[in-house]
Amino acid sequence: MPTRRTATVEFVRGSVRGSRRRALATLPSLFTLANMGCGFGAILVSIRGEHELAAVLIGLSVLFDIVDGAVARKVGAVTPFGLQFDSLADLVSFGLAPSLIAFTLFSEGREKWDVLAWVVCFLWVACAAIRLARFNVTIDPTADKRYFTGLPSPGAAAVVLASVFAFDDQMQGRDRLWVLLVMAVPALLMVSNVRYRSFRSLVSPRSGKPYGPVAVAAVLVVALAVAPVVTAIVLAYGYLFAPVLVPVLTPLARFVPASVKEALS
Repeated sequence: MPTRRTATVEFVRGSVRGSRRRALATLPSLFTLANMGCGFGAILVSIRGEHELAAVLIGLSVLFDIVDGAVARKVGAVTPFGLQFDSLADLVSFGLAPSLIAFTLFSEGREKWDVLAWVVCFLWVACAAIRLARFNVTIDPTADKRYFTGLPSPGAAAVVLASVFAFDDQMQGRDRLWVLLVMAVPALLMVSNVRYRSFRSLVSPRSGKPYGPVAVAAVLVVALAVAPVVTAIVLAYGYLFAPVLVPVLTPLARFVPASVKEALS
């Protein structure tokens, strides 16, 4: 028969375990808040004309967006609340922030707002909202988790981020067509039925071979340190046009050594 002391110890242990579970359950939401905070910061600094800093903050939002999902799956805290909260944060960081960056870039040196720029930037926000809402209500447990339907909003935002760094001068108000293309093409792809590969497995805790993803991450870190602009452009636009590029480049995969394929699998 358990003594009072034993019962007290078990009660304390249960309380500690419960507190730990609650703390772990809130951890993904903290990363989601960081995502939203960076997106909100990008909006504020873009109003002041600090476009490159705004792009950096969106880049951090992309990072936090990847981490919050990975952490949620790791600690078993995938919940309907987390899904909705993540989408709301994404709408701020990858919907409102990129459109405002593009609009302020386009409007520099202009006394009046341009209606066409307003329409295209609103198109971006609308497509991002539709993309996120569609994702939330069409979750199919039998669907292939390796693919997204439509361009993910972080991938679309990465195109704006990379373009700001690489083509800031060309994206000023005088070059209207370039700004509109940078916004319109990814926006429409977000609500398309084009399939994009998900890289969730690279950060999945269930991955049996972590060495490949770690090696890829190390290469990307070095590339971003050595040539950040070129690397950002290659990654962002490479992913944007991946549905076209992959079928073209797939036949070349047979020339890749088997050892490399095994390491990256």
